[in-house]
Amino acid sequence: MDIKELLKKNVQYIKGVGEARAKLLHKLGIYDVEDIITYFPRDYEDRSRLKKINELIDGESCAFEGIIASKVSQHRFRKGLTLYKVLIKDETGAITASWFNQHYIGKVLRIGERFIFFGRISGRYKNLEVQSPVYEKHDIGEARNVLKIVPVYPSTADLTQNTIRATISSALEMVGGKLEDFLPKSILSEHQLSEINYSIQQIHFPKSDEDFKNARYRLVFEELFLLQLCLLSVKKSFEKDKKGIEFKNVPEMDDFIKMLPFKLTNAQKKVFEEIEKDMESNNVMNRLVQGDVGSGKTIVAVLALFKAIRNGYQGALMVPTEILAEQHYKSISELMGRYDINTALLTGSQTKKQKTKILEEIKSGEVQIVIGTHALIEDNIEFKNLGLVITDEQHRFGVRQRSLLSKKGEDPDAIVMTATPIPRTLALILYGDLDISIIDELPPGRKPVKTYPVDDGMRERINNFIIKEVRQGRQVYIVCPLVEESEEINAKSAVQHAEKIAKDDFKDLRVGLIYGKMKAKDKEEVMRSFVGGEIDILVSTTVIEVGVNVPNASIMVIENAERFGLAQLHQLRGRVGRGEYQSHCILYSEGKTEVCRERMKIMQKTNDGFIISEKDLDLRGPGEFFGTRQHGIPELKIANLYEDIDILKKAQEAAITLINDDKDLEREENFKLKTKMLEILSEKLYNITMN
Repeated sequence: MDIKELLKKNVQYIKGVGEARAKLLHKLGIYDVEDIITYFPRDYEDRSRLKKINELIDGESCAFEGIIASKVSQHRFRKGLTLYKVLIKDETGAITASWFNQHYIGKVLRIGERFIFFGRISGRYKNLEVQSPVYEKHDIGEARNVLKIVPVYPSTADLTQNTIRATISSALEMVGGKLEDFLPKSILSEHQLSEINYSIQQIHFPKSDEDFKNARYRLVFEELFLLQLCLLSVKKSFEKDKKGIEFKNVPEMDDFIKMLPFKLTNAQKKVFEEIEKDMESNNVMNRLVQGDVGSGKTIVAVLALFKAIRNGYQGALMVPTEILAEQHYKSISELMGRYDINTALLTGSQTKKQKTKILEEIKSGEVQIVIGTHALIEDNIEFKNLGLVITDEQHRFGVRQRSLLSKKGEDPDAIVMTATPIPRTLALILYGDLDISIIDELPPGRKPVKTYPVDDGMRERINNFIIKEVRQGRQVYIVCPLVEESEEINAKSAVQHAEKIAKDDFKDLRVGLIYGKMKAKDKEEVMRSFVGGEIDILVSTTVIEVGVNVPNASIMVIENAERFGLAQLHQLRGRVGRGEYQSHCILYSEGKTEVCRERMKIMQKTNDGFIISEKDLDLRGPGEFFGTRQHGIPELKIANLYEDIDILKKAQEAAITLINDDKDLEREENFKLKTKMLEILSEKLYNITMN
């Protein structure tokens, strides 16, 4: 069988898998042979060194050898919970091993037989114990699970580590040495990268520390190199043979800026200068404007729109929700109206008659600026002369949606905006197809939100404070990590919490509920009621992260704050502190770990999103930082953007050099690489959305 066919073969046909086990593997995103051999370990246990029993230390995980010295005893605690214990000895001492509900253990561990065990040791001297150790008979040939470096994989219920290891081992036997290296020989040799079959084998079952390091370096480099190459190619495709609009200088711009109800910050001025320079060049602008919550990105977009309109072009602003579109429309149409610039709102919930009228006016050029949701990229929308496209909250829109909007014009300039502060190194990765501007200064006069990490003991006091604030006319957000109660996760759910507080804690106040699975129309309705002041307390999951402006909301309560990333906590906190009142963020946290305490301290200490994003990355690593599964960024299977920054720089340089040298990868040596890249682009990259 051809290696390509083999890699796409359904996982259920791997030896020992079958239909039921395949379904469990599907939960881990494993569907074919390629998925399983690239399902990399999250950690390794070194079971290769045997210790004597008297050398075992409390708290360490290690391997030891011993003879079964007693019968297996049973201790039943309650129905469905039985503890099995056995005594193990060697010439230096004894240790007790125990397992829960392993009813067959008495038939396996017989007195006088010698086994090798691996597990976490507790106690000391004569009271040594090991709970649920892995064990293997001493004389059964090559050990499978002890006396070696053993991979540990992310797993799911009913799928043991041994099962995953055995499946990967069988899959590796199937592909045994047949994998083709798509990296060009020049890249392999210049960066001293190990061969692909060796690398895949050694990343799963390393023979030594050196083999592991070689394999990991190669696979991390390959992953980051491919990602960079794909992003560069997206950027090239935006630029390819495209001549941008050369916008002229607008004399009225100074008057427009003076007319604004506030002064621009230096950061806003600097970013607008970068945008103007792009707009006046003959290249197509593709610029990311990154700024913390409340830093004033929208006004920079408004200035760019004014420039485009005064040059005789139309502008479009796409945002993720109708409420946000309405808020932008209200403020922007007011500013533009003074200059007789016609601004329109286009959303999914408008009537057919309203839409038809707006569509005609967009087509004729009568509407100069259109603000809307996904409705802007529908097929029936035609612009007369679209010159500037802006997407707000870029993490809700993918590359494909961005390019669909751009295709409504003849190579219009494009700005994407995000309020998710991302460390610069990561921004270069995720937005490799864009130039980056950062608004790193908040407008003067914004009061920092006071943040308090608390535990449940403070609940009554906090509730009284909430009641007092609401009686003074303020509003409150309460955010829960889950929609509904879960047996597996000990965390508050939005639905149950809303019911409880409406009935008990705040029975005299108006409590609303919003969560992701609600119909869009119902969500919009609840948000409108909150914006309009008809709801005092809004209980929500994280759907309220995205930029709706409620200046009257002055308290953000986050339940189970330990379950959120720092960047996410910061985004949620940014929903308050938008009006004239002092705002507060209450973080209820049950987390007892050092990392958790450290994260709460950071939130209390700083309101700077960029500092927070760096710390988040430092404390949790990028997978957690982004919650990549939810956010759909091309998922990195092995690279860690925080730890592997040096490899990233090398991979980035290698990708740039290669593209400069062979722009369309036409050379024979780059053919396999081009094929691989096109596969990734078609499957994943055009669908990047951080949501």
